[in-house]
Amino acid sequence: MKNILIIHTGGTISMLENKDTGEIQTTNKHPLTDLSYHFKKYASIDEEMEFSLPSPQITPRHMLELAKKISTISDKYDGIIVTHGTDTLEETAYFLDLVLNLEKPVILTGAMRSSNEIGSDALYNLISSVRVAIHEQSASKGVLVVMNDEIHAARNVTKTSTSNVATFQSPPFGPIGIITKESVIFHHTIISRISYPIQEISKNVFLLKAYAGMDEQIIDAIHMGKPDGLVIEGLGQGNLPKNTLPALKRILKNDIPIILVSRCYQGVVQPTYAYEGGGKQLKEMGLIFTNGLTGPKARIKLLIALESNTVGSLREIFEEEV
Repeated sequence: MKNILIIHTGGTISMLENKDTGEIQTTNKHPLTDLSYHFKKYASIDEEMEFSLPSPQITPRHMLELAKKISTISDKYDGIIVTHGTDTLEETAYFLDLVLNLEKPVILTGAMRSSNEIGSDALYNLISSVRVAIHEQSASKGVLVVMNDEIHAARNVTKTSTSNVATFQSPPFGPIGIITKESVIFHHTIISRISYPIQEISKNVFLLKAYAGMDEQIIDAIHMGKPDGLVIEGLGQGNLPKNTLPALKRILKNDIPIILVSRCYQGVVQPTYAYEGGGKQLKEMGLIFTNGLTGPKARIKLLIALESNTVGSLREIFEEEV
């Protein structure tokens, strides 16, 4: 029987509903601990409480601490499961995917409904994660997210609904596998992975979404904050209003990297349009285009890349397939 470690970090999966007020609240004890009888036919389970935080309070430093913990104890287990709040789950999953260099399964899961709500998905998602963690084909696929009978790659998964239990999707690729009552079935695989081991998170990277009528003001305000990098969710295929250009040039002149993604949730940015503020001009100016990452994930990747790489190598890092 395989040995699996469950690391709890907080989130809705660790909370309970107040039946009088309907509020979801934290508890002194994780409601899904000491439920080994649910898992005993699958694996031998150990549990640890790393954090007890709603996921909006999780920072990249928490993510790094979690990565170090997993690296330290991974030799003792056949797989690791992390329970996590859903609001920033995709960012933690991608952070771990970039930093860890493990063949063993590492799985993140959470819940949209707390353990004592009607229709709770908490225990079910945790059991599903155990089943995926012990599956032979789960190895060497990087960090996986298991929710709602689906298995997603950390790079592609994102939260798409504020409250629906089927919130986690991977547009436009879909899940890499599914979980049925009897089977775990992988129908896609991960072609390649690159890890960036780091020892600290010390940089300051801002994330900004473009909008109609956007000008220099907000970019100059960010510049005054002395960022180490900036990620912009541009319009369409990677375009920005022309009035942002002077401020962008000032940032680039200070050797501050600017990463461009699209605010669209599907597709990639491309230097297609040649008008003022179009993608062609932005790339020629020195903005770095990503290969399909969302804004939050591009920020995570830039935070990690800046710890160990020069600005000159960032373009290659962001244009690669991973």
